[in-house]
Amino acid sequence: MLKQLRIQNFKGWKDTGAIRMAPISLFFGANSSGKSSIGQFLMMLKQTVESPDRKAVFYPGGKNSAVQLGSYQEMVFHRDPENKITFDYRWSLSEVLKFKDPVTEQPYSGDNLCFHAEAGVDDKNQRTMVLDQLKYELFREDAFQLSIGMERKSDAKSEYKVDATNYTLKRKPGRVWYPGAPVRFYGFPDEVVAYHQNADFVQALNLRHEKLYRSLCYLGPLRTKAERLYSWTGMEPESVGYAGETTVAAILAARNRRISLGCKRPGKPFEEIIALKLKQMGLIEEFKVNPISEQRQEYEVKVRTRGSQDWVDLPDVGFGISQVLPVLVQCFYAPTGSIILMEQPEIHLHPNAQSALADVMIDVINSREEGAARDIQLIIETHSEHFLRRLQRRIAEDKIPQEKVSAYFANITNTPATLDPLQIDILGNIKNWPENFFGDEMGDITEQAKAAMKKRMKNRDRPEVSV
Repeated sequence: MLKQLRIQNFKGWKDTGAIRMAPISLFFGANSSGKSSIGQFLMMLKQTVESPDRKAVFYPGGKNSAVQLGSYQEMVFHRDPENKITFDYRWSLSEVLKFKDPVTEQPYSGDNLCFHAEAGVDDKNQRTMVLDQLKYELFREDAFQLSIGMERKSDAKSEYKVDATNYTLKRKPGRVWYPGAPVRFYGFPDEVVAYHQNADFVQALNLRHEKLYRSLCYLGPLRTKAERLYSWTGMEPESVGYAGETTVAAILAARNRRISLGCKRPGKPFEEIIALKLKQMGLIEEFKVNPISEQRQEYEVKVRTRGSQDWVDLPDVGFGISQVLPVLVQCFYAPTGSIILMEQPEIHLHPNAQSALADVMIDVINSREEGAARDIQLIIETHSEHFLRRLQRRIAEDKIPQEKVSAYFANITNTPATLDPLQIDILGNIKNWPENFFGDEMGDITEQAKAAMKKRMKNRDRPEVSV
């Protein structure tokens, strides 16, 4: 689970400042305020980790990628190649990292990792991206254990020096030489291990980093439209897809899973959980996925809406149901320890359903499977006042601890833009509510009253006009 994030010189952000990442992390702001850039940056790093090109510092994305960011100049702040993209984050490890220094026999262990990196372009060829430095810090219960990193020599494109703190690296006998460039933006190359007698543990750091990004999944703001028939070959999809295109396949693949919505609640079949949430949001009465026949690999999604006795196909009900279904399925389908990044999960929902969606998200982070917590983290970009208001209410009601929610507002009135934390207290109050955060509601009410009074005064001597 991500615990802290900071990004500098990326797209519209000179500096996001330190972002506290909670089980539910929310980002608000006007259109084109830069809030989407935070998720785009994380997805770019995921794409890079999964790219077959080990030499590419960043993989900005291709035709079928979640994000497509273009060249370094297109993604760097103010499009100025002199700027360096710098980023830091901290995450908790699902399993304690343990190793022993083979030279001193001293054991080390940690449950949190911090990572720092700085990337730019080559001084001689400004089209070539280079990693200037990377650094890992290992912590155990917030106590610093050690750090190790690589830094590019100023006079060489592909020669790096390796430094460690609280850990003495022992060189192997032979001539002095420098290892080459790191693997992508995060990885120690094999030369680091080959050059030292006691640097094998850096491979574990590489693997833990890759595991972090394998746990990250993304669902975009525009989901695919509903179909009358869905095919499923029996394969288990990794997720519902960037646009929810494998939602029904995920439902079918998860039919044997049982999800509990709390410590003391019994587990229920996966499909029943999805139907329950749709019903609690006031969207349907019943929901089921049926095979067309035993001889075919096609399925139909049937829905019975409130007040109706008829079962209809998914395309025959409100568009909002098909748009929120991938959200619900992804939240409960994702493996334990997943980080789910979503844009506008509330899109096409009416206000009451948007509020209820916040309750669903609380259930998601509290959910359990096979007796263990699923430890899901939600990173949500949203425009919904109703979603936030329901979370504020649940904090006041002690349904969710205040520290499990973090919220930020992309403030473009400042130059450069700032990412301001919303200070939510234990009563659910926001102490620093931004001006016109969700529009000027009081201003609209005041102006409506003024206009109504003016119209009454104008028509008071015209009895044929009703006001």
